[in-house]
Amino acid sequence: MTDVQYWIGFNIVSGIGPARFKRLLEHFGEAGRAWHATEIELRAAGLDARSIESLIGARRELSLADELARVERQGASVVTWEDKRYPPRLLQIHGAPPLLYVKGEILPEDEWAVAVVGTRSATKYGRQMVEEIAGELGRNGITVVSGLARGIDSLAHRAALRAGGRTISVLGSGIDIIYPSEHGDLAQKIAEKGAIITEYPLGTKPEAGNFPPRNRIISGLSLGTLVVEAGKRSGALITADFALEQGREVFALPGSATSGKSEGTNRLIQEGAAKLVLSVDDILEELNLTMVERHREVRMVVPGDEKEAHILRHLSAEPVHVDEIGQRTSLPISEVTSTLTMMELKGMVRQVGGMNYVLARERGVQYVVE
Repeated sequence: MTDVQYWIGFNIVSGIGPARFKRLLEHFGEAGRAWHATEIELRAAGLDARSIESLIGARRELSLADELARVERQGASVVTWEDKRYPPRLLQIHGAPPLLYVKGEILPEDEWAVAVVGTRSATKYGRQMVEEIAGELGRNGITVVSGLARGIDSLAHRAALRAGGRTISVLGSGIDIIYPSEHGDLAQKIAEKGAIITEYPLGTKPEAGNFPPRNRIISGLSLGTLVVEAGKRSGALITADFALEQGREVFALPGSATSGKSEGTNRLIQEGAAKLVLSVDDILEELNLTMVERHREVRMVVPGDEKEAHILRHLSAEPVHVDEIGQRTSLPISEVTSTLTMMELKGMVRQVGGMNYVLARERGVQYVVE
């Protein structure tokens, strides 16, 4: 039985979220050992009685091989924390989902992503601006992330696709349930030119309570989040709140003071929570992504050995301390520091103070890690 099947199993078990699953992994070393642990061993690992009961029940009822086969029949794959395909930027957030169900493909260039979200009932002004800004993001090589919802979300996906860009949709349902249903054709196009992802198991219906947690993934995948139009209680504001908690940039399009559809965006700007955006240039300049495709000659850097490749998988544009790199890679600190020194000399990474390291992609480097 492959290890990913156990990850699927834990993802289905009620009451075992990212924090508890992480404790189980740390205690048992691997998901398979945790899945087959005795009740006494599970208590020793810190699992409460209700979660133990849920796990034991799931072990009786589930065929993990069948669950994996169901995923594969949907044309989807499973990406876990331990998979090098797992988006590094998302891995850094609090409560990062242990696994993602993916249709399509997540690529390294998707680290250069901006979320575009907003109301489901966009005005003519909102439609015009999201099509302009999301289209320009796509033309500049920036992946557009959104939630496939009616209104601003779907408009952002379509604009990115029309521009020849990549786009990622994050669902609040299982990968086998596209919501809203009329966006089935759009979802197929997104899977062909980007990815559809979700943390929810197959068969999960798009219930209201699924969408706020989903929004942390939208912002977590992105360098910044743009709110185009939002009322004062819009779900898009939840995404903005998550972005702020994650230390990511928030942008907002100003609107009429008399428009309820712009009440949320105007408030974000007024309170200093979001940077005012009049055009795509405001986003590109703030994130140091100005004209990525047109003004940057990308060179390919292949890691010199497996240690360099291993360390690269755990770095992104966000600073990571050398001790944390050691923990993530399970390499001795002496090897981590010496390898990072060589990688810095090659221009692959940069130290940004306090023994914190980032990828040197802002210098025009794209890495190929097999």
